[in-house]
Amino acid sequence: MGKVLPVVDVRTPAEFEQGHIPGAHNIPLFTNEERAVVGTLYKREGKEVAFMKGLDYVGPRMRWFVKEARRLAPSREILVHCWRGGMRSGSMAWLFRSAGFTAHTLEGGYKGYRRHIRKKFETDSRWIIIGGYTGSGKTEILKELEKLGNQIVDLEGIARHKGSAFGHIGQKPQPTTEQFENNLAARWNELDFSKTIWMEDESKAIGHVFQPENFYRKLRTSTLVFVEVPKEARISRLVKEYAGIDKNALAQALAKIVKRLGGQNYQKAVKALEVDDYATVADITLTYYDKAYGYGVSQRDKSKVIILKVDGDNPPETAEKIISLF
Repeated sequence: MGKVLPVVDVRTPAEFEQGHIPGAHNIPLFTNEERAVVGTLYKREGKEVAFMKGLDYVGPRMRWFVKEARRLAPSREILVHCWRGGMRSGSMAWLFRSAGFTAHTLEGGYKGYRRHIRKKFETDSRWIIIGGYTGSGKTEILKELEKLGNQIVDLEGIARHKGSAFGHIGQKPQPTTEQFENNLAARWNELDFSKTIWMEDESKAIGHVFQPENFYRKLRTSTLVFVEVPKEARISRLVKEYAGIDKNALAQALAKIVKRLGGQNYQKAVKALEVDDYATVADITLTYYDKAYGYGVSQRDKSKVIILKVDGDNPPETAEKIISLF
């Protein structure tokens, strides 16, 4: 394996925020506003006028660029990229070389990187998906499988969302879909594709982010182990997870699914929440989620669905049982 170099993304802060290579550092050649001005000049008055305007912006900051690069790369070797591997990264690499760095540019830039990672998701590999109704402890089962020496991909962890209308509660802000893909690719790059990859069953949308199309297609057609946990045990788990959370957040989440619950059920759930009857809230919402999830499972190839009935909520024991199936 080659050496890992500090990666400098010279695109604007807005471009970087939308999506970047995990671990990259943003040293923007232009601010968001400057980039817009230079781009407009390029279209209206040509390359030379735009170039001179760019120099006006960049000139006073050249010393800062070098100081930042020295801070990030004490070894004086660095990888620079922009969107397509063009003028922005080429200019910054020239500056760094002039300052004594060994500066490499990423072929194809960030655009090439994005194309590469999307293709990497198609690497031939065996996936086994852990499914089950809401409250089945799927994520915990997945973590227990990891403790047993299996490699997992925690999609909800990468998405920072638990998948339901309540899934954002207690989580950090979600990344953009683009950044989710980049972070997923970073995890994907760590895997051994000769071994099974275990994941939790998810909808295409996990909160506000979406799985890549080719990735989701593979997830839907892979073997699914459906863990059937008694409803009482699932209600108990949900009460433990959500009872200590701000009731306003729970009320707002309920309001998001009012149409799916139906007005009468929604009102019952709201009243139960007001008197801290979290079990009733969970029971009512599970009626909707169980129906929705059950429909999704019914659309899968039945020959690839394995039903595993368990007596209660015991992720370590359930993980052992799942392993015994294979």
